[in-house]
Amino acid sequence: MDDKRIVELYFERDESAISETAQKYGRYCHSIAYHILNSDQDAEECVNDTYLRAWDAIPPHKPSRLSTFLGKITRNLALNRYAYDHAQKRGDGVAVAIDELADVLCDPESEEWGADDGVIGDAINGFLATLDEQTRRIFVRRYWYVSPIKEIARDMGLGESRVKVTLHRTRGKLKFYLESRGIMI
Repeated sequence: MDDKRIVELYFERDESAISETAQKYGRYCHSIAYHILNSDQDAEECVNDTYLRAWDAIPPHKPSRLSTFLGKITRNLALNRYAYDHAQKRGDGVAVAIDELADVLCDPESEEWGADDGVIGDAINGFLATLDEQTRRIFVRRYWYVSPIKEIARDMGLGESRVKVTLHRTRGKLKFYLESRGIMI
């Protein structure tokens, strides 16, 4: 079933919207949550919560890209669950990925982030548009999907050191890009 029809089912308050969503996007959402939580059970809970959030959000929202809409919900739920489960702990994959960006991006809870976080989101999207496809894929896999460097290297047929160097250079470029647009770090 296509996304447009699935969204229509949500608007009709037809419960089959959830089963259609699960059939089409269940593995995708599970993958996002699992990369963050490293637990099938916790990932499954996040995916189920994603369906509930989608049910509550559609309507009034009418997502133009259902996959992105669901992915964002799943990612946020998984990160919240991760933060709750790992308060005061450091050293695993998610914490390391977040720490890697700490020198580039300010804390989203700080005043520097601003009342309109859309400005930073737009700036990051603009930055990603300047990157070649391979660099963009590496960056998004690491910092959006929180994929381990080893997995990115394997999937893209690259050495781990190449992925690390690409990420390091890209973070530097992002920092310069944001600063040149007056976004304080």
